[in-house]
Amino acid sequence: MSQGPPAAGSVLQRGAAHGSQPQSPEDDDRKVRRREKNRVAAQRSRKKQTQKADKLHEEHECLEQENAALRREIAKLTEELRHLGEALKEHEKMCPLLLCPLSLVPAPRPDPATGCLPR
Repeated sequence: MSQGPPAAGSVLQRGAAHGSQPQSPEDDDRKVRRREKNRVAAQRSRKKQTQKADKLHEEHECLEQENAALRREIAKLTEELRHLGEALKEHEKMCPLLLCPLSLVPAPRPDPATGCLPR
């Protein structure tokens, strides 16, 4: 597949035009300034990109630590729930309100603070 001629104003076209004519010192100075300006802009862009990557890495690390802390809290709360469930089962075995023959009649649950305490 062949390519057509370069578009007007393309790098090849300009290079060919400049190649046939000697450049003036002003053109050389302009070219040097443009290249320097481009070099500085590229450095600034790379620095900004590096800073953004560093910030994302720090944020990732913080989120990993927070995630680990939340997983530990979930494990702790799950264990607490298991322990309280076992304590409730043991309490239900000996609770006088649940063992009473009247407890066959549905009644509202007693106040947890005072319902099972002896009077």
